[in-house]
Amino acid sequence: MMPEKEQVVVDSEMKKRYMNGETWKFEDDIDNNNNNMSVSVSDGVLLGIDGGTTSTVCICMPMIIPFSHSQLQSLPILSRAVAGCSNHNSIGEIAAKETLEQVMADALSKCGSKRSSVRAVCLAVSGVNHPTDQQRILNWLRDIFPSDVRLYVQNDAVAALASGTIGKLHGCVLIAGTGSIAYGFTEDGKEARAAGAGPVLGDWGSGYGISAQALTAVIRAHDGRGPSTMLTSSILQALGLSSAEELIGWTYADPSWARIAALVPVVVSCAEAADEVANKILLESAQELASSVKAVVGRLGLCGQDGKGAFPLVLVGGVLEANTRWDVGKEVIKCISKYFPGVLPIRPKVEPAVGAAWLAWNFFMKEYNKELCSC
Repeated sequence: MMPEKEQVVVDSEMKKRYMNGETWKFEDDIDNNNNNMSVSVSDGVLLGIDGGTTSTVCICMPMIIPFSHSQLQSLPILSRAVAGCSNHNSIGEIAAKETLEQVMADALSKCGSKRSSVRAVCLAVSGVNHPTDQQRILNWLRDIFPSDVRLYVQNDAVAALASGTIGKLHGCVLIAGTGSIAYGFTEDGKEARAAGAGPVLGDWGSGYGISAQALTAVIRAHDGRGPSTMLTSSILQALGLSSAEELIGWTYADPSWARIAALVPVVVSCAEAADEVANKILLESAQELASSVKAVVGRLGLCGQDGKGAFPLVLVGGVLEANTRWDVGKEVIKCISKYFPGVLPIRPKVEPAVGAAWLAWNFFMKEYNKELCSC
């Protein structure tokens, strides 16, 4: 373990480099060029960040006042930047901060804007599971942006919901990518979530969960503890391995969530080829995902007292994409409809980072209008 004094020095150097240091050097270049690169946005800009276990996306949009919620979809995207994982539970807090700061700087740099142009930031990141998580990240953001910038921190599921409801927090979202989570809001602000605790604590409908079960099925088949399956030859071929024994070394050499989850397409192709083991894994995963939605909808009463009320269900994530014959998302909706016939499935046309930017606008305008009324 690193001595405490050395750790303090390392942390200090990290902060010097990434907090108002090299990451933001482009702002000096903008000043030196007399802002020739900058986008002319009189009311400033918004930043919406979707930070997940696999990737992090930052969207920059113009902040226009006055403006109505019905026009939100017409706001142009000024720039888009992409980085790697920003879940502090996966890569640690320092690395997560580096990723988030860099992706915001990249987005502003691409459209020639500076931090002084930012009016609001909505950072929606996986791993934000408690008010203490939110406060810690807010404190860090305040070290980066001017004091007048409005800062909002949410779980990444909230931005995913907003991407399907044009920034309104009402209904339920189901995310099934590397990880999985169901998150819901009532119109009066009550919220609830299910799953989203990571693979160790049972996100079995996620990409990681599906792939981990497939790898386990291969080992069980090899040992004679489970039925033979097409997954064995398909996974070994996909990974360039020659035997099931080699899977053990491959798995533990780098057990990152995204690396394991990348095997989902192999599982789907085996299920489509009528492999019973793969088919069972996907079917049970769809049922698991549906149970998360059922828990959230039931706790919030989104379906009404009779259980038949209409509510939006936003479906996000690679596992739920309708691009294969074995459609996990379709199976999830089928399961949910048995309990809640009023479910209104929505597959967003924009990415969650855009939803985060819409949230930034909504949150900002709510505070802005409240301040106007109090004057």
